Amino acid sequence: MVKAIYFDMDGTIADLYGVDGWLDCLIAGQTRPYREAKSLVDMRKLGKLLNDLQRKGYHVGVISWLSKSGTPEYNKRVTETKLNWLRKHLSAVAFDEVKIVKYGTPKATVADFPSGLLFDDEKPNRDNWLGVAYDADNILGTLSALANS
Repeated sequence: MVKAIYFDMDGTIADLYGVDGWLDCLIAGQTRPYREAKSLVDMRKLGKLLNDLQRKGYHVGVISWLSKSGTPEYNKRVTETKLNWLRKHLSAVAFDEVKIVKYGTPKATVADFPSGLLFDDEKPNRDNWLGVAYDADNILGTLSALANS
């Protein structure tokens, strides 16, 4: 059995909803909120834990949704902005898998290992996950316990 850990971005590791005017920007086709989102987790600690877990054989991935009403051109810009955000905030992590997918896509249907762990702020995503799913409240504590086991 492959050990895998997945993260949602918006509202889980990236504070999209804390950016002033985030919804109006998304409706207007702007990528600023994705670019300006602050991290919700100590990224240095998260990066170290993820590297430790990868050395222990864990597969580490990100599955994040695009904007609800994005055009193909806007979705392309959002995808690039999210990838840049990950490079900026978690540059020390070589993710095994990063998927930026259409809004509403069940994440288990696109994950390479849907029986892994998922950290996601949205309850329906956690409920529909095939493995174990956690909210975003204690990412570092949960990963620390895995790294030390």
